[in-house]
Amino acid sequence: MTKIDEKLEPILDEVLRRNAGETEFHQAVREVLESLGRVVAKHPDYAENALIERICEPERQIIFRVPWIDDEGRVRINRGFRVQFNSALGPYKGGIRFHPSVNLGIIKFLGFEQIFKNALTGLPIGGGKGGSDFNPRGRSDREIMRFCQSYMLELHRHIGEHTDVPAGDIGVGGREIGYMFGQYKRLTNRYEAGVLTGKGLSYGGSRARKEATGYGATYFVQRMLEKRRLGFEGKRVVVSGSGNVAIYTMEKVLAFGGTVVACSDSGGYVTDEAGIDLDLVKEIKEVRRERISEYARLKGSGAHYLEKGSVWDVPCEVAMPSATQNELSGKDARVLVENGVIAVGEGANMPCTPEAVSVFREAKVLFAPGKAANAGGVATSALEMQQNASRDSWTFEQTEGRLAEIMGNIHDTCAETAEEYGAPDDYVLGANIAGFVRVAEAMRALGVI
Repeated sequence: MTKIDEKLEPILDEVLRRNAGETEFHQAVREVLESLGRVVAKHPDYAENALIERICEPERQIIFRVPWIDDEGRVRINRGFRVQFNSALGPYKGGIRFHPSVNLGIIKFLGFEQIFKNALTGLPIGGGKGGSDFNPRGRSDREIMRFCQSYMLELHRHIGEHTDVPAGDIGVGGREIGYMFGQYKRLTNRYEAGVLTGKGLSYGGSRARKEATGYGATYFVQRMLEKRRLGFEGKRVVVSGSGNVAIYTMEKVLAFGGTVVACSDSGGYVTDEAGIDLDLVKEIKEVRRERISEYARLKGSGAHYLEKGSVWDVPCEVAMPSATQNELSGKDARVLVENGVIAVGEGANMPCTPEAVSVFREAKVLFAPGKAANAGGVATSALEMQQNASRDSWTFEQTEGRLAEIMGNIHDTCAETAEEYGAPDDYVLGANIAGFVRVAEAMRALGVI
């Protein structure tokens, strides 16, 4: 683990004390503070007026009860969250996650990451995050609708196109966004299209939004490889997950000439030496909503499903962790390095543990941190806000073109910042410093608020 500058140690100690038990949040703060020693040494004024301490403290934390009735008529209770972390650059922006693992610490970790991710896009959006410990898996459409309507019954008081603009995340796709937008419209008597992003095309959504996070991560890694005069073409690629991010990561990898040899879900993983059949994965996950184990059964020859072990045991040259936080351990990282991995791109939020990141950095593996590599989703959400504000609708090609441009700029900003601070090719340091400086400059301009 990288040592934190002694001037920043009291800040981390205070974060740990005031946010006891929130391990994911502690991890996210530590990772950023580890990069800021060089900034404070070069610009001591950033350590004044408790600026860093203010960035580590959410502007607002909202926790509320979400009662709903299941199909058997039983009353269920879940807990809802919205953490509005930092609005120095614009309205809070960040997804809503529905998953049993959701708690305040996870929402704060995601919101903290979102501050810097959104800053790196260069677009005027602040950082926030929300969600609930509700599990949509196995629930009927009617149950999910009732839950979403109850969740929005409280959330609508705290959001708006100039205040806080949620989007989707794990467990929240187009269906859930639709139910929440409908309830928001009903409660406010306003057609405020810019209040939620990830909407359907028929009511204000943006083309390429569904594909954006996966496409964006792949664009970033391709640019990273090009810096070493390499690319995806002819490379074996492993993508964890088989949800939205993973599917569209695989789609763009294939477009760049790579071969995806494995993907996974929470039950296990599948391998296919001939290359994963993406159409079959889409059928299983997006249409049938079944487990990835079905892939091996339906594909037959050449495809294998494994419940035990790790998808990272499969040899590859490029790894794209695209499932959830802390899914790739130090042990997994060492296996990947031994098997010849040359680049890792985080499609999910903080999917690599600190030990794994250290292994990759020590081995000089190109490593794209999530706050930079997976910024494509929120960037395209901001483009959706732009289209809503102008009552316009762009073509897929126009939107993807802007996405590619934004991801290229994020890559170059991270690379140039790392170079400026004496750590060439250290995209973790470059992303953390570049995002921090943009937010810090805005906060200083706005005064002590």
